[in-house]
Amino acid sequence: MPSSNGDRRDGIIKRSHWEAVKKGGDAAIQKWIDGQLDGKSCAVVLIGANTAGRKWIKYEIEAAWNSGKGVVGIYIHGLKDLDAEQCSQGPNPFDDFTMKGGSEKLASIVKAYNPPYTDSKQVYGYIKDNLANWVETAISIRDNY
Repeated sequence: MPSSNGDRRDGIIKRSHWEAVKKGGDAAIQKWIDGQLDGKSCAVVLIGANTAGRKWIKYEIEAAWNSGKGVVGIYIHGLKDLDAEQCSQGPNPFDDFTMKGGSEKLASIVKAYNPPYTDSKQVYGYIKDNLANWVETAISIRDNY
């Protein structure tokens, strides 16, 4: 949902706003992520070529999971970027987490969906058609874990 302060357009964070948040340092980024998660029931992680291992992606996943929210991943390597290029598929960021006891990876619990198409429009359509169900599944998985 777009915010009243113009930070978002059609649910997408404007790059200029993100750059301003980053200038505030780690505390500002953490506060911003926490604010984005506040009142939400699920965190959707868009998995690109360089998503896994990023500090703030890891923070978002951990914060969402530890606060009882659903978590779901969607591979986006089939979508075109601003340069109309498709990137390579990145690793699953949920592999970076182990559950209590260290024997179970979060990736074995949290689903990461990989659209079965290579055409960007088909990938987008597949995500659009399935996102609501994926979110509901993620919430159910978390509620039952």
